[in-house]
Amino acid sequence: MAKCCYFPQRAYIALMLFTACAISYMLRVNMSINIIAMAKEETKNSTDFVPACKAAFLANLTLEDEAEEKFDKLTASKKIDEDKRYDWDPQIQAIILGAYFWGQIVSCAPGGLVAERFGATRTVFISTIIASICTFFIPVAALLHWSVVWVLRFVTGVMGGVVYPSLHCLISRWAPPEEKGKFIGALLGGSLGTVLTWPLLGIIIEKCGWPASFFIPSAIALLWSLLWYYVVSDSPGENKWISEGERSHIQSSLKGLSSKEKSLPPYKEIFTSIAVWAFIISHFGNSWGLFFLMTSGPKYMSTILGFNLSSSGFLSAMPYMARMIFGFIFGFFGDIIRKNNWMAPTVIRKCFTSFSHIIPGIFLLLLTTTECNIIWTVTLITFSLGINGASSITNLANAQDLAPAYAGSLYGIANTIGGTTGFISPVITGYLTKEQNGIYQWRIIFFIGGSVYILSGIVFLLFGSGENQNFNSSSNSQKKTKTSGIDNTAFENDESKNSTTNI
Repeated sequence: MAKCCYFPQRAYIALMLFTACAISYMLRVNMSINIIAMAKEETKNSTDFVPACKAAFLANLTLEDEAEEKFDKLTASKKIDEDKRYDWDPQIQAIILGAYFWGQIVSCAPGGLVAERFGATRTVFISTIIASICTFFIPVAALLHWSVVWVLRFVTGVMGGVVYPSLHCLISRWAPPEEKGKFIGALLGGSLGTVLTWPLLGIIIEKCGWPASFFIPSAIALLWSLLWYYVVSDSPGENKWISEGERSHIQSSLKGLSSKEKSLPPYKEIFTSIAVWAFIISHFGNSWGLFFLMTSGPKYMSTILGFNLSSSGFLSAMPYMARMIFGFIFGFFGDIIRKNNWMAPTVIRKCFTSFSHIIPGIFLLLLTTTECNIIWTVTLITFSLGINGASSITNLANAQDLAPAYAGSLYGIANTIGGTTGFISPVITGYLTKEQNGIYQWRIIFFIGGSVYILSGIVFLLFGSGENQNFNSSSNSQKKTKTSGIDNTAFENDESKNSTTNI
C-alpha cells in the first residue's frame, strides 16, 4: 500500500475502528436472533398476547377472512424443523443471552491495561480470532448441552470485552483533540454490525437453517482480522503508511496529554473521583438501554408483535442504523463546537446528555402506552435508540476528557460496570415473561429501561465533568521524577520518536 495523498492515514485508522466495532457486534448480537430459532416455542404462552395483536389487527379491517389472511402473510415464517430445536425455557434463554456479558465484565477493565501494555492492535487481533472460533462451534455445543453453549458465549464475551478499551487506547494515540468527536463516532460501528447482522441472519435461518447463522459470521470475522493486522498500528510512530507531516501533526497535538510510562493507573484516585463515578453511572444507563434492546428487541418483535425472523431482524436493526446516523451527526457538531470554543467541554457533555439519556428514556416510557400499534412501537424504539447516538459526545467520549493518559483503563472500568446490564436486563425480561408473555409484562420492562436512562442522565447533569482530572498528570509526574531534573519538554520530544507505549 502506497502512502495516500488524498486521505490522511488517521482516516483509514478511524475506518478500521468503525469496522472493528461492527465485527465485534456481529459476534455479540447474533445469539439474540439465533436463539429464537434454536429454542422451541412456548405453547403455554401462544394464546396470550400475540392473538391479542392479531385481534387488534382484525378489528381495523372489515372483512375478517381477508384481514386474517393479510395478518398471517405479514407474520408468516418458514417453519423451522422442530427436531433441531431445544427445550430451553425463557430463563435458560436469558442465561445464555447473558453469558456474553458475564465474560465481558471479566475482561473489560484488565483489557484496557493489557492493550496499554502489550499493544491494542495485537489485542484486538487475537481476541477476534478466538471469539470467531467459539462462535463457529456453538451448533456443536448445542447438541451437547445448553451449558456448553453458555461457556462458548462466555469466552466470546471475554474476548469481546477487550475490544472497546483497546480502541480507546488507539484513539488516544491517533486522534488530535479537535477530531476526537469523529473518532469516538467511529465506535458506533457496532450499530452497523447490528443493522447488517440481524436481517442477514434472519434470512440465513429461514433459507439455510440456524447452524449456518453461526458459521457465516465466524468466517467474516476471521477474514476481517487479517485485514486489521495488516492495516492498523498502535501509534503514528509505528505506522509505515503515514506521511511525516501527518505523523508530526498528530504527535505535536497530543504532546503532554499522554502517558509515556507503562505505569499502573492510579486506581485510588480514579475510584474516589466524583466525576469518574458520574461518568460510570451515565455509561451504565446508556448500556442498559442499548443492551436491553439488543437482547430483548428481537424477542419482542417476534413473540409479541408476531413478525417472522427476517422481519424481526430488520425491524430490530432499524434503531441501530438510526443510532449510527445520529451519532455521526452529533459527533460532527461536537467537533465544530469544540474547535470554535463555543462551549466548555463540561457544558458540551452535559447539554447533549439530554439527547443521549433523557429523551431516549422518555421514548421508552411512552412505549408503555403503544400496545399493539406496530407503527408507533417501531417509531418510538427507533427514535429512542437513534437519539441516543448523542452518546458519541457524552459518555463514550468522557473517558478521553477525564484522563486521556488512562482512557483505555478508565473506559474498561466503566464498561465492566455497564456490561452487567447485558445479563441483568435479560434475566429481568426472562423472569417477567416466564409465566405470561403479554403486554403488562412488557410495560414493566419498558418502564424500567426508561427510568434507568433518565436517572443516570440526571446524575451526570449534577456531578459530571468534561475536564482533565488531576490523576491524569500522575504519569507525567512519575516521568519527571525518573528523568532526575532533565528538561521535560526535551524528554517528550525524545519519547515521541518511539511512541509504542504512548497512551
